[in-house]
Amino acid sequence: MKPSFVLITTDTFLKGHMTIKEYNKTVDLFADGVFRFILKNLGDSESANDIVQEAFVRMWDKHNAVEFEKAKTYLFTSAYHIMIDMIRKEKNKKKYSEIAGHERFVNNDFSDLSEILGRAVARLPEIQRTVVMLRDYEGYSYEEIGNITNLNESQVKVYIYRARKTLKQYIGSMDVVI
Repeated sequence: MKPSFVLITTDTFLKGHMTIKEYNKTVDLFADGVFRFILKNLGDSESANDIVQEAFVRMWDKHNAVEFEKAKTYLFTSAYHIMIDMIRKEKNKKKYSEIAGHERFVNNDFSDLSEILGRAVARLPEIQRTVVMLRDYEGYSYEEIGNITNLNESQVKVYIYRARKTLKQYIGSMDVVI
């Protein structure tokens, strides 16, 4: 299911750095990438769609301060922070609700390598998963990832290294990979 995002259709020019035309262009250029990034982290298309939509709303609310050239970074940063806030809220909800026992589900019937990799990535700690996704799936530089996640470049490199090491161990230890 392809997500749909709100395009601003009014012809009124609003003062500021980002015009309506530029905003609509950011929707066309970056909506799918931001959606993929959030979806890979959450695994829930409805939540991912909501987060991306909220990121675009926030960008439009601040269109006076956002330059078109920095829109992609602004969107990924906003979406990342919205996602983190949502994850924290969900964790708090679970603390107060009754959790019925820990269910463990192991399924070794992998259909393809991308499914194996997806499961391996999902097992990573949240910050490692985020930096690996931004680097390896979205192609951001270490500096850009640092700006998005509020980490310094060295921290980003360490998290990426640890994530890749964990992924290698997980995939390497599986008997049914090939």
